[in-house]
Amino acid sequence: MGICISIASSEIHDQAEDQQHFHENILFLTETIPSIGTHTHGSLYSKQGTKGLNQDAAILYQEYGIEGGAFCGVFDGHGKNGHIVSNMVRNRLPSLLVSQKYGVAKLEPTPESDNGRRPSKDLVKWKQACISAFKVMDKEIKLQHNLDCSTSGTTAVVVVRQGEYLVIANLGDSRAVLGTMTEKGIKAVQLTTDLKPGEAERIRNCKGRVLALKEEPHIPRVWLPHEDSPGLAMSRAFGDFLLKDHGLIAVPDVFYHRLSPNDHFIVLATDGVSPLSIKLVWDVLNNDQVASIVMEAESEQAAARTVVEAATASWKRKFPSSKVDDCTVVSLFLQDKQHPSSLALET
Repeated sequence: MGICISIASSEIHDQAEDQQHFHENILFLTETIPSIGTHTHGSLYSKQGTKGLNQDAAILYQEYGIEGGAFCGVFDGHGKNGHIVSNMVRNRLPSLLVSQKYGVAKLEPTPESDNGRRPSKDLVKWKQACISAFKVMDKEIKLQHNLDCSTSGTTAVVVVRQGEYLVIANLGDSRAVLGTMTEKGIKAVQLTTDLKPGEAERIRNCKGRVLALKEEPHIPRVWLPHEDSPGLAMSRAFGDFLLKDHGLIAVPDVFYHRLSPNDHFIVLATDGVSPLSIKLVWDVLNNDQVASIVMEAESEQAAARTVVEAATASWKRKFPSSKVDDCTVVSLFLQDKQHPSSLALET
């Protein structure tokens, strides 16, 4: 059974309270601005797979940082306690990122813009804040003495909108795409690079091993130096401390994107790796198909659910005998949604 937007709040509570009171996988937050009121510009949807507990988590935080700002993220947990880790990161990371940004800003005042010729120093500060916040988040997870995260953790992909720019931070193998309008219709632009153990040099330099299983020759996995364990299918993640001395890191790749009038929405989705190592969303539906589904959805509020249902249906058609993994999608609209027939490319 899927979960739609279900929690609205103007603040993120202390993590200890979150673990007690937030049991659902998705979280919607908004800061109400008197001049504009509250309007939902996106949607979240998470559907539990057939393999057991849903370990995904997601957040959409409107009016984040500044008016018109936003924070959205999806977190794909793995291992025995992956569901706890993904929810912990979901609940803590937005406030942690803001605090790190303020800390960076105090060290060096923000200069005037250079008219977009290159990333402004404010964007560079967001990058520094992302890297710092992810590192601190990983340390906080490690300090949870009653939580065994030796082989449990979560990936993360986060998109922050501040004014005309997007800041994208990616840790693991979830994905973010942008839907932009072209002369031929809606087109998907991938905002992230899928991070797999292709970063083998770093891992091997730390005495870790990168090997694929015989039954999955296309999926490289990270192993301990002298043990066939744990076989993690990613090179960056929160948690998984058994591998942190052997090349696994919690440092995100950070990218920027300057928005144009033709950019309509962002879609984030967990990869949903199945027993056949196929991505539930991104392999059964390509980027452009996902963008088209969002563009044609009945409303902003229905977009995320429509993608999840389309991916699940496609999976069942292609792999009828395989179990379906958890699937979580966040959609954030950058302008009011219009029917495709009413859209025209600006010249």
